Amino acid sequence: MVVVGREKEQNMLSKCLESGKPEFVVVYGRRRVGKTYLIKEYFNNRFAFYSTGVTEAKMKEQLRSFTDSLGLYGSKDKTSPKDWFEAFSRLRCLLEKPDVHKDSISGKKIVFLDEVPWMDSPRSDFKSALDYFWNSWASSQPDIMLIVCGSATSWIIDNIFGSKRGFYNRLTRKIHLQPFTLAETQIFLKMNGIPFDTLQIAESYMIFGGIPYYLNLFDKRLSLAQNVDELLFKESGELYYEYDNLFSSLFRYPEKYFEVIKALSKKKSGMIRTELAAKKEIGDGEPLTKVLKQLEECGFIRKYKNYGKDKQSFIFQLIDPFILFCIEFVVERKMQSWLSFVGSPAYYSWRGYAFEILCLNHIPQIKAKLGISGVESMEYSWNYYAKNKDETDKKVQIDMLIDRKDNVINICEIKNTENEFVVDANYEKQLRARMEIFRQATRTKKTLNLTLISANGLKTNAYSGSIQNVITAEDLFIPLP
Repeated sequence: MVVVGREKEQNMLSKCLESGKPEFVVVYGRRRVGKTYLIKEYFNNRFAFYSTGVTEAKMKEQLRSFTDSLGLYGSKDKTSPKDWFEAFSRLRCLLEKPDVHKDSISGKKIVFLDEVPWMDSPRSDFKSALDYFWNSWASSQPDIMLIVCGSATSWIIDNIFGSKRGFYNRLTRKIHLQPFTLAETQIFLKMNGIPFDTLQIAESYMIFGGIPYYLNLFDKRLSLAQNVDELLFKESGELYYEYDNLFSSLFRYPEKYFEVIKALSKKKSGMIRTELAAKKEIGDGEPLTKVLKQLEECGFIRKYKNYGKDKQSFIFQLIDPFILFCIEFVVERKMQSWLSFVGSPAYYSWRGYAFEILCLNHIPQIKAKLGISGVESMEYSWNYYAKNKDETDKKVQIDMLIDRKDNVINICEIKNTENEFVVDANYEKQLRARMEIFRQATRTKKTLNLTLISANGLKTNAYSGSIQNVITAEDLFIPLP
């Protein structure tokens, strides 16, 4: 078994095997994140039964595929069942046979239903049949471990987590599989013979976002820029159409999700709900609530509040590196080559903001470096309009605040420069003024700790002493327990 990282998820699966009671496990997450791979590798494909849904097929085809799977595991009935109730009845008969495969240590019968959202084709009775299978029989069998999996997050949330009847309080485990961290990305690329250094791995994350499937497509003979061109900018590339396919696979009606993502991409610090709702393509009400909740569940956006504002003024910010990269450089097909773009002023501008997003996706690692992993905190961006002497507005922005329960706020400056970042007299003056404006505007009594997150560290000089903590790109690779 070769599974990079995923220690928490593997531990959960191990506990299910050892529980001595029936287990109903849901594994979900975005397309290409490695859900099926994790389950198949962890159990070494030794299932009592395994079947997968067929993309965009009707109920007849889904049942035919399920019947073929039953046959592979010993069912003698080759006729296609008339509905899902009959299909699950045959599965029960199969699992009750004395020769059915059991886990050699726990004795559990592992049933893995992959891509269940596709099994639930329009006008089918799949959900009712699965509900009946679990509640009428499987839930009373201590040796049954049922694992359902799917990329269509909207279906999982609406029909499994949101169900108030059959599945409500029936699930025993939820495994939300996330993209790799930088540390896991580094291990994965090394295993694949990709000779990138730390900063190149960080930049690959700023483009591909730690998605195992994308990383697995890298050609070790090519540079990072060449791999980007081959995968994203050539029509024959494996990921040329991935942006469109990503939303279609996750959401059955992706149009509104597209519109919200497009709107958020135009305002990098994020938008409040009323700003989104004001756009006629999006609208307000329950549909917007659902879209925002599911985009957040997928990890595409985050919800935060501007420090000092009321709790209702949440800001929604797009933080998925791959989506951000595609919207800026791929979707409109204006760029022919990433290799020719690298090194330009626009490239360095992109890299600065992409590094901020990288940091937002590695806050646990930042806290670990600061020695505050066990301290509860909230993380915010902060924007404020202060008055100049001539009464004009001056925008004051802080990249990230770590507001801690121990009465300290880390004021984080995020920089991605080619060499060590240099603090000069003018910049030090700006930092002190910014912190004073923050203190006065928020009226906070907490200790303010000036923290620099710099890809290449800090140059020691006469002005660098104002920085109390320095975090480098390498520190974002800290492996977490």
